[in-house]
Amino acid sequence: MATIEHSAILHAPPERVFALLERVEDFVDYSDLIQAIEPLGDDCYRWHVHAVGMDWTFDVKITESRSPEVLAWESLDGVHNQGRYRLIPIDDGTEVTLTLVYQIRNRFVERAVNKAAKPLVNQVSRQILERVESRL
Repeated sequence: MATIEHSAILHAPPERVFALLERVEDFVDYSDLIQAIEPLGDDCYRWHVHAVGMDWTFDVKITESRSPEVLAWESLDGVHNQGRYRLIPIDDGTEVTLTLVYQIRNRFVERAVNKAAKPLVNQVSRQILERVESRL
């Protein structure tokens, strides 16, 4: 399994940042790679993402939602992944850290994704957090 982390500082209190992050369906507005997010009920969502020249679909379940500190999820099918936003109050606002752990079972696809994954996740995370901050 591969792990990628990305951190950023948002100039708003953790409560306001968390309020936007917990609105999972809105992530489609935060990144150009996220094509659609369908709510499935019971804190489950189907994500449609276009990345590294491929379309990816996976279902995720929110596994932890502790406002304003942690929002975590795990995939139920598709690309196996777990993610967590951790929010820490700081003098200038909030430090937000995204940790993403993923595993791809196809070796050919895994090689291609691993080469692109870290810069791609950093780019997407940066884009998401910039757009979240613009809404604050």
